[in-house]
Amino acid sequence: MITALRSSIAMFLYNIIAPYLSVYTIGLGASATQLGIVNSVGMGIAGIAAPLIGWVIDRRGVRRVYLLGIGLLALSYVAYGVAWSWPVAIFAMGAYWLGKGLSGQSCSTICGNSIRSCDRATAMSLCETLAAGALGMLAPLVGAALVSGFGGVSVAGVRPLFFVALAGTVGTFLLIYRRLPNLRWAAKDTPTLGFLRDLRTVLRSGQKLGRWLVIDAVGFLPMGMIIPFAQPFAHDFKGADALILGMMITAFALTPLLLGIPIGRIADRIGRKRVLYVTIPLSWLSSVLLILAPSSGLVVLSGVLLGFFTISSVTAGAMTFELVPKVHMGRWLGIATMVRMLVAAMAAFLAGLIWDHLGASYVFVTVIAADLLIRMPLLITMPETLHLNNHPEE
Repeated sequence: MITALRSSIAMFLYNIIAPYLSVYTIGLGASATQLGIVNSVGMGIAGIAAPLIGWVIDRRGVRRVYLLGIGLLALSYVAYGVAWSWPVAIFAMGAYWLGKGLSGQSCSTICGNSIRSCDRATAMSLCETLAAGALGMLAPLVGAALVSGFGGVSVAGVRPLFFVALAGTVGTFLLIYRRLPNLRWAAKDTPTLGFLRDLRTVLRSGQKLGRWLVIDAVGFLPMGMIIPFAQPFAHDFKGADALILGMMITAFALTPLLLGIPIGRIADRIGRKRVLYVTIPLSWLSSVLLILAPSSGLVVLSGVLLGFFTISSVTAGAMTFELVPKVHMGRWLGIATMVRMLVAAMAAFLAGLIWDHLGASYVFVTVIAADLLIRMPLLITMPETLHLNNHPEE
């Protein structure tokens, strides 16, 4: 409950900023390619650190790792708030993604080890409904009001939002510091084989884990290619103002709010893969609609459809948890995070190049093609994880 509350507040704070973050970075002087570099470096740093984070969580527990992650998020908001040119955003984004990785892996390890498989997708959807749904809808409206009050979509208008996020992040640090015990699942006397040999042991502990790493990484591409570029695309090519940019994020939150729990319940009854076969294609429609939208209303509707990315991510996350035993959860999540973040980092850099040299719409088309040609065929070959016997103690 504590981690769900912290995650919800963190998502609320980030969604105040999210509609304007890329526009802010471009306002500091970045081109689309340089925007890609900013996101690429941040994701790359988090990816490289992820396996070590997971290893430490399994060996030492989650509390200190969690607190360090929240501290880095606060540092990121400070750096963004005082940034005077776009290279400063590289440091700020690096701190953000590393902090998100540390706090996110801690939260995910607690979630993966504390919920029964038959309830996992529903419980994760409930958490996501609060974080990305109810609060996710409110946050962009708060952000839009603040930006309008500070002068509109400009560097000066967006800058104060980072200090609002900083204050809230300090509050979540105090929450975890005072209320969360140092949870761990491996016995204190569990022998360690060393960092690299431990990771190899984890990769041998489940079914088709290498294949899942590819599926998971391709499924994460929107974080490097669509999420950072959708707002600039809407602003530059569709004429979206502060209100429309905020409404896109609100619409993005609407889908998990209304459908997250029911679809999670369905995934806990009929299986994860069947749900993914439906929700993944629905997220593709978001990009198609954004590219073709002749009006602001359809731009906002593209945000509604993009919400199926959140729902499919939660369902896929349930599969990730169910592929390995609990004692390996932290290290497994670290490996999975490393792969997805490094792939997303390269994709973010590629997206900037595509935008500047091929055409902005091709950024979104590339993600759809990767899903069609790589992710979906591999997903068909994976076992259904709902009743896998990797958690016999449940």
